Amino acid sequence: MSWRASVLTLFPEMFPGPLGVSLAGRALREGLWSLEAHDIRAFATDRHRSVDDTPAGGGAGMVMRADVLDAAIGSVMAEGDARPLICLTPRGRLLDQAMVRSLAAGPGCVLLCGRYEGIDQRVIEARGMVELSIGDYVLSGGETAALVLLDACVRLLPGVMGAAESAAEESHGAEGLLEYPHYTRPTQWQGRAIPAVLLSGHHAEIARWRREQAEKITKERRPDLWARHEAKQRGAGGMDGHPAAA
Repeated sequence: MSWRASVLTLFPEMFPGPLGVSLAGRALREGLWSLEAHDIRAFATDRHRSVDDTPAGGGAGMVMRADVLDAAIGSVMAEGDARPLICLTPRGRLLDQAMVRSLAAGPGCVLLCGRYEGIDQRVIEARGMVELSIGDYVLSGGETAALVLLDACVRLLPGVMGAAESAAEESHGAEGLLEYPHYTRPTQWQGRAIPAVLLSGHHAEIARWRREQAEKITKERRPDLWARHEAKQRGAGGMDGHPAAA
């Protein structure tokens, strides 16, 4: 069975969007994964198709209703559906590559795209939603975040990427380091040369250089990732992994 993604949204026309082209789009057409977008407004019960109401306790904005969302979720997730139900929200746990790998290894996911000021907490608790965020900033809605999450997962599915080792050797790979710099022809460009070690043919030296560059860039740009990497290395007794897994 292919990896299944279901998206609950007020704007189903946003899907597949960019997921319909490039690697994800080809994989979608080949049946390596499936995508369904469901309109939350279809489950509203009044003639105005209302999906939100004023916040209890007062305040600005509107809140998405628990009853409407629960009906929408119930229409997508049959009993026994093992896919995690994920709510995209700025207050959620930060999505990282470890979570992406875990989701990609499962049967798929159901994504709820929030809008307005938020979602009634009762449906989040009742449905056991996993709250995820793609970064420390606020978007107009969860649809963009859903596209990011799905793209990150789909590219890890079997048969999607051309080279099996590519996913392991890129940024946020197995060791959590940022990626080393890349170069290609011409060897000289505007007075800038490809580092000599990369043209040497000495694979051990190339691997060592790449590892050093990955560590340097991670230290400079993401001290949080570097600290996590160091803690992981200490926990593993200081054993290094594959030198190019950056």
